[in-house]
Amino acid sequence: MYLPKTYKNFSDKFPEILNDYKQLGKACREGGPLEQKFQDLIKLGIAIGTNSRGAVMSHTRKALASGATPEEITHVVLLSLTTTGFPSMIASMGWTNEVLENVSQLLPR
Repeated sequence: MYLPKTYKNFSDKFPEILNDYKQLGKACREGGPLEQKFQDLIKLGIAIGTNSRGAVMSHTRKALASGATPEEITHVVLLSLTTTGFPSMIASMGWTNEVLENVSQLLPR
């Protein structure tokens, strides 16, 4: 899976902090009944709410990896319209589409 250079640099410089952060994330994921796909779609929605390009793209990739369809991902983005506003939703649509277009190029035809 793609990891940004900044993430790799952080990992190299602060491996213990990154490990603790990953453990916290694991505990949060295991703390409730939601299946991973739904967790990943929810995390995508949260990323959209923060208007973070990197997080939206990362959580789009994670949602796809856990079985979400491009249509489900697009629906999450559409749902953000009335909460985050049109500009944020449009930006997020562009970011998710970047990931979805790259994934569709990798699929057999």
